[in-house]
Amino acid sequence: MRVSLIVFFMINLCFAYGQSIEKNTPPENLLIPYKAGVVPDRIILSLGSNTESERLINWRTDTTAKEQYIEISEQDGSVDFYKKKLNFKAESKLFVNLQNDSAYYHQIKLHDLEKGKKYSYRVGYEGFWSPWFDFEVESQNGDFQFIYLGDAQNDLLPLWSRVIHNAYKQASNSTMILHVGDLINHSQNDYEWAEWFHAASPIIQKIPQVIVPGNHEYIKDDDGNKLGLSPFWDAHFNFPKNGPSELRNQAYYFDYGNCKFIFLNSNEKLEIQASWLEKILENNEKNWTIIMFHHPVVSGASGRINEGVLKNWKPILDRYQVDLVLQGHDHVYGRGNEVISGLDQWNEYTGTVYVVSVAGRKMYPLGNHPWMQKKAENLQTYQIVTVQKESILFDTYKTNGDLFDSFEIKKLTNGDKQLIERLPQQ
Repeated sequence: MRVSLIVFFMINLCFAYGQSIEKNTPPENLLIPYKAGVVPDRIILSLGSNTESERLINWRTDTTAKEQYIEISEQDGSVDFYKKKLNFKAESKLFVNLQNDSAYYHQIKLHDLEKGKKYSYRVGYEGFWSPWFDFEVESQNGDFQFIYLGDAQNDLLPLWSRVIHNAYKQASNSTMILHVGDLINHSQNDYEWAEWFHAASPIIQKIPQVIVPGNHEYIKDDDGNKLGLSPFWDAHFNFPKNGPSELRNQAYYFDYGNCKFIFLNSNEKLEIQASWLEKILENNEKNWTIIMFHHPVVSGASGRINEGVLKNWKPILDRYQVDLVLQGHDHVYGRGNEVISGLDQWNEYTGTVYVVSVAGRKMYPLGNHPWMQKKAENLQTYQIVTVQKESILFDTYKTNGDLFDSFEIKKLTNGDKQLIERLPQQ
């Protein structure tokens, strides 16, 4: 444990001067507290590699509360549910931010949870406990639903918070929430991270969150060159460790029901991930395949290109006829199933549906790319996706709850896919 603490501490210091201190300094007028206290905060629930029996939980405290525990009990509906609790000790690591504020980050992996049961948990120690939070381990026998959110990044408290809360209000039975990266604007700004956690609570304590890194989760030099992933990433998040060893906790996959979900880091090591991705898809026996990463295969915004993703990953996505690809980065909305690279080197007419969306306030001009059958600029959205045996239903909503886009991906008996528009053509 001592070696882990030293490495964790040194990594943070090595990157400390990568970016402007001003951009990573909390504002003078604090709307919320950002420093750690004795009561746990930044609590987040996520999925293990075995989604039928594992859940991962992370949280933070100040340095007076190094020893931390989770208490968990089956939720039987009685007022005395907590009297049957089990108690487990968490793994803890020291973290020091750019302002030299110290905190302990804690994580725990829950095993052997039972399908179809509801649980309640809290984290803390000796009189300083979080509230009790409830979650359910679904049976995964039938249809399921999840929420997909594009970049958050800016104005998290005033403007992004309403997006995730409106999505949860409309789809509170969702099994998970997928975030496509760029949760914050400056990767080492502790206050921005505090905003994100505050804006998304208490949803993120009750529904598993699934996240990939965007470019704004990276530390950059003054010229915008990436130096490495922010140490806040591993401190805050805990995801399955079944991806390439070079991208531990950044690229991973899991099965949920009749669907395989694969999550990639589109910022670096694209060729390594391409080899890993192909091996996963070669042995894929699930009916549906959904892949998420930050940078679009073909951009939806004006004047942007992601050549590495296009050349390294799109041939694989086409070869294995992936059903749905979720992306971000462009700060526009775009959707289509005829995304063509222009390289003319392989069959690209596979029916894969690509989506780009944005949940936050930052917007870019919309490009005139022909792949987008539905598109919009200056529009914050959230997406509710329903996975059925023979169809995926995809609905995109504006922040006022109006339906903006709706389509169905139908799996035909010969394995081909049919895209069915579910909104009247305008």
